[in-house]
Amino acid sequence: MSGKSVVVLDYGSGNLRSAHRALERVGAEVTVTDDPGAAAAADGLVVPGVGAFEACMTGLRAIGGEKIIAERVSAGAPVLGVCVGMQILFAHGVEFGVDSPGVGMWPGSVTRLDAPVIPHMGWNTVNAAPGSRLFAGLDTGTRFYFVHSYAAQRWEGDADAKLTWARHHVPFLAAVEDGPLAATQFHPEKSGDAGAALLSNWVEGL
Repeated sequence: MSGKSVVVLDYGSGNLRSAHRALERVGAEVTVTDDPGAAAAADGLVVPGVGAFEACMTGLRAIGGEKIIAERVSAGAPVLGVCVGMQILFAHGVEFGVDSPGVGMWPGSVTRLDAPVIPHMGWNTVNAAPGSRLFAGLDTGTRFYFVHSYAAQRWEGDADAKLTWARHHVPFLAAVEDGPLAATQFHPEKSGDAGAALLSNWVEGL
């Protein structure tokens, strides 16, 4: 058991219970809360997210979530975004022709996948970044569970960031590791043993 404290940020969006269970499974001491003090003090912060980009941002703003994330990253304290929780870390999200501002930790936009079948739903492989800590010990060909219609399809941030790509007709970012800030487009909490291994890697690195 790691004994590391992790807060799952409750801002009205996300699979809070499944994220809680998945993190407890790998030994974290988990609290689900919107309390800024608890989020600041925890060893790790998880930002979940399901649904629409702008709806998630509305919920996040209501609890001061942008400041919580920015202050943790500035202090070098780990943050993990999941699914739309990854998308909102970018500067913009474009849905239904509407450009919505995101948290802006990373430059660039999240846009609709140009694929014949949308959403991209189900199991898919990823091309893990060389030297990735999140994917350490996981075999090439390991599958993770995705449910999304939008994704970051370009990287305009730090050249030293570790980028993991996947493909659904077009390539898109499946995960990013950038200093204390990490994120996955897939749902590790729904990805069985592979997701548990990834979450364990993240928790052990806190």
